[in-house]
Amino acid sequence: MRAEIIAVGTELLLGQIVNTNAQYLSRGLAELGIDVYYQTVVGDNKQRLIETIGIARGRADLLVFTGGLGPTQDDLTRDALAEYLGREIGLHEPTMAKIMKMFAGRGGDFIESNRRQAMLIEGATPLRNDTGLAVGNALSVDGTSYMLLPGPPREMKPMFDNDGASWLRERLGPAYSLHSVMLKFAGIGESMLEDLLLDLIEAQQDPTIAPYAKEGEVAVRVSTKAENAEQAVRKLEATLTEIRARTKAYLYAEEDVPIEAAVVRQLTEHRMTLSLAESCTGGMVSELITTIPGSAVVYRGGLVSYSNEAKMRQLGVPSRLLEGAEAPGAISAETAQAMAEGARAAMDADFALSVTGNAGPGAAEDKPVGLVYVGLAERGRETRVEKLQLSGDREGIRLRAAKRALYMLWQSLSGQRTV
Repeated sequence: MRAEIIAVGTELLLGQIVNTNAQYLSRGLAELGIDVYYQTVVGDNKQRLIETIGIARGRADLLVFTGGLGPTQDDLTRDALAEYLGREIGLHEPTMAKIMKMFAGRGGDFIESNRRQAMLIEGATPLRNDTGLAVGNALSVDGTSYMLLPGPPREMKPMFDNDGASWLRERLGPAYSLHSVMLKFAGIGESMLEDLLLDLIEAQQDPTIAPYAKEGEVAVRVSTKAENAEQAVRKLEATLTEIRARTKAYLYAEEDVPIEAAVVRQLTEHRMTLSLAESCTGGMVSELITTIPGSAVVYRGGLVSYSNEAKMRQLGVPSRLLEGAEAPGAISAETAQAMAEGARAAMDADFALSVTGNAGPGAAEDKPVGLVYVGLAERGRETRVEKLQLSGDREGIRLRAAKRALYMLWQSLSGQRTV
């Protein structure tokens, strides 16, 4: 089944609210094995909405609407669809009784416009609204199915999850749901990862392989449609095994978690501790770590040594590295090493990460924007320093540097350290 999501509301077109409903519905429909090929936003205009229905009907088997079921004159979704289908609209008595009961409980006079929220298209199945008033509509006409849901997410989500999903399952026949495994990678860019998997991607049929990129991380979703989880595992296993073999150095998780979550988990399992010394990232690595529940067990603390004076006083970085014509400077491998070693010693941690560099926008120490050094000190092992030349704006450089530092730590914790 192919679906199109149609969000109704001029406020969406004006950017006054964000269309989070489409994201939620896309995920929910995918879990039912329904492919969403299009998402459309249309304003509160009856004629344009009717035109949109005609276009969507030509390319989808299921049209899911959100919004336009309220009590006001610009709530036109039900009216537009009824007119398009040539069907009458009638009163759904149980919803009307619910509305009347609400007004009676408030002690106020009934407002006639609220009757609109109890209207049902001829032949439609009512979808109950546990958190609001407007009744949902679901119907199939001439091979196309239509589902009308309210716009407020607190009403739309439970209506879809309960009556809406049940109604769809009845029409799908044998339940073939979408089963996915999300693979998460760090230390590699999207294009390089795609190159490693290109032949698999080009030959894909079932399972399907879909890469996604975020700052400092890349994800690959491997999906199949199956009757149950056991069948899905069998169908996915060969593809997952091949991807694991090709990407072992970068694959840090087989679930949708950030690299910092994987690092905290490994530190906890190994009963090891971490400290940080940050300059250009300004505490960003520390923030990423401390957003993870349970990080207090493994994280000793961090120092933001932004100035040269702080590097010397807080971390014991020798002045000869920072001052003088022959000094390598704050943005150097030598300073990154000294920062990491100083942070590890100061907090008696098993590991320490350091980050120092130029995030921009201008040059610093006559060194280019994006030049960053990341240090990793480990108890009983030689300190490792990695030189990076990153691109992007200031925030992008800082985030990618922070993620790269965490990737270096993950490598050591995973036994994949190369030096």
